[in-house]
Amino acid sequence: MNKIAITVIISVKNEELNLPFCIEKLKRFDQIIVIDSGSTDSTIDIANNMGAEVLQFNWNGKFPKKRNWALQNAKILNEWVLFLDADEFVTEEFVNEVGIKIQNTNVNGYTIQFENYFMKKKLKYGYGFKKSALFKKTKGSYEKIEEDHWSHLDMEVHEHPIIEGKIGIIHSKIIHKDFKTLEHYIEKHNAYSSWEAQRYFELKKNKNGNLSLNQKIKYGLLNTGLLPLFYFIGTYFFKFGFLDGKEGFFFARFKSHYFFQIQAKIQTLKRK
Repeated sequence: MNKIAITVIISVKNEELNLPFCIEKLKRFDQIIVIDSGSTDSTIDIANNMGAEVLQFNWNGKFPKKRNWALQNAKILNEWVLFLDADEFVTEEFVNEVGIKIQNTNVNGYTIQFENYFMKKKLKYGYGFKKSALFKKTKGSYEKIEEDHWSHLDMEVHEHPIIEGKIGIIHSKIIHKDFKTLEHYIEKHNAYSSWEAQRYFELKKNKNGNLSLNQKIKYGLLNTGLLPLFYFIGTYFFKFGFLDGKEGFFFARFKSHYFFQIQAKIQTLKRK
């Protein structure tokens, strides 16, 4: 069977629960690279046993972070690179579509859409999730944010890929399904909200205007204090999240609380 000429890069740390399911579905891709950050569980053994290449990334607190570091240092054998998290699982439909669309020489990257699971249930409603995680290695990289003195995240989580030229869309979705606990979800988003608050504070302090429309809307609503309320009403009522049952309610509530955390942490930073 001819392999699809894509290098898949998976960023991990202690992902023994998710990684086997992620790698298992990548057999048709030519190269799989796992970038680890000092895992203490069986993550590395799983990656090696399943045929992936493993590289260790030790962050020094400065640019580049994990994904940009991989673009600069990993021996990437293919022109196209697909970035995944360990809790993101490709489907056969996705693989088939990607194999066809990378043949289009007029496109340098693709936006990928996700099918989200929360508390073990597939969510059919609410706001969709997408990101441009498939692009030519010579045409894209993750945005650089000046954060050497304050960031505590060694991987690009909220940094968006900057891709030269035309960006297409992959219509077949990737499954986003974390097998870790709800406590891990809460802990992770607590860390993310701290980063978001610090970035907002730095943007305000430096008067940085290089923001996308969505970012301007988000930060504008953070200014008013209305983002948590607007998000909950939008995703639960206008986007019919209530049709997903109690899981839809909990997801909308947790996500709106995430924005509330950002607002509260911004106020703490202002007082400092």
